[in-house]
Amino acid sequence: MDKLIVHGNSTLKGTINISGSKNASLPILAAALLTDEPCIIRRVPDVSDTNYMLQILRALGADVERSSGTVRIHAANIVPEAPYDLVRRMRASICVMGPLLARLGQACVSLPGGCVIGDRPVDLHLKGLKGLGADIDVEGGNMHFTAPNGLKGCEIDLSGKHGPTVLGTDNLMMAAVLAEGRTIIESAACEPEVVDLADFLIQMGAKIEGAGTRRITIDGVGSLKGVDYTVIPDRIEAGTFMVAGVMAGDGVTLNRVNRDHLAATTRVLLESGHLVEFNEAGDRVTVRPGEAPQGCNITTAPFPGFPTDMQAQFTAMLATTSGISVVEDTIFPQRFMQCAELKRMGADIRVDNGTAIVTGVESLSGAPVMASDLRASAALVLAGLRARGKTEILRVYHIDRGYEHIDEKILQLGGAVERVRE
Repeated sequence: MDKLIVHGNSTLKGTINISGSKNASLPILAAALLTDEPCIIRRVPDVSDTNYMLQILRALGADVERSSGTVRIHAANIVPEAPYDLVRRMRASICVMGPLLARLGQACVSLPGGCVIGDRPVDLHLKGLKGLGADIDVEGGNMHFTAPNGLKGCEIDLSGKHGPTVLGTDNLMMAAVLAEGRTIIESAACEPEVVDLADFLIQMGAKIEGAGTRRITIDGVGSLKGVDYTVIPDRIEAGTFMVAGVMAGDGVTLNRVNRDHLAATTRVLLESGHLVEFNEAGDRVTVRPGEAPQGCNITTAPFPGFPTDMQAQFTAMLATTSGISVVEDTIFPQRFMQCAELKRMGADIRVDNGTAIVTGVESLSGAPVMASDLRASAALVLAGLRARGKTEILRVYHIDRGYEHIDEKILQLGGAVERVRE
């Protein structure tokens, strides 16, 4: 099992390329099941989550080839059952339900796994597919779907307790593109990753309007074709390195970004007193630490609000920012597992009922820490870059789920980090 050793008090400087979006790639890879023609998908990040998805597609019978960041999928002959041993490793594997049901009229998918950051039920996924006419039977940890009369378009509200469901919107959209008639999704997720999936499906021949708004309209078609598509940049990876640049940088430039996708992250960095400058096209950004950074208040919200996937990284930044900051996660209130580890490094953080009160300290000190989930892992790497001494991060497999070669990119910027196999 690997661990990362981060040597603190190094200065990051230079330029890196941001990878394709992990959260956009996963449903797009699953959507290749909707056609019997080959699909080519570019800038798929080399992370364990995408590797698991490709294994699932192979287990379903698809022919999958991967060369660097380009994936070719030919799902000419597929089966409807996704194996438990693969599905349990990653929650996003649930997004094969919609394509399998639409293409084959049946699907069998195990209840998914993933990182433990609070209750993330699948009830909205089931509600959406049932609305399209699917019969659903849950038995022995498996979800069995059939559509004896075919899928029929309908109007479905996907509003949930903590806001719209991104994967639920993805699943319903993928199922509806081959359903008979019109489907209207109310309270749809507006995240850029949903828009990217819609753009992919539209290129395949789907008829979709309204992606990126709370109301998506889909008119079913008889079949879809293969396409050649490039995934959007990963806004969470970009945001993570923007935070790294203000915590431990002296001019960090990121290529392959999307300014519109980073608006909330940029706003909070500017409010905290840091410097953020995009080029005219909005696809390159340079960040520098401010002379007198100050604390701020953050509340997570669905896009275009502040992303829950950036909460842990900003908590790490605020740990050494002067003043008192309040970080509230309204989407996953239990998602503060990085705080106990940051406190081992000297942070002053109090967590209470989905809110972290962060009192900035002058410095952190390196310590052995344990990664508990994907974004908490990134927060510990950021803290280690800023801390005095050496920080050992165990369970690094969490960070490998969603960051492509993070240690190599830090080294490229001049940081001191090493991967050690125990």
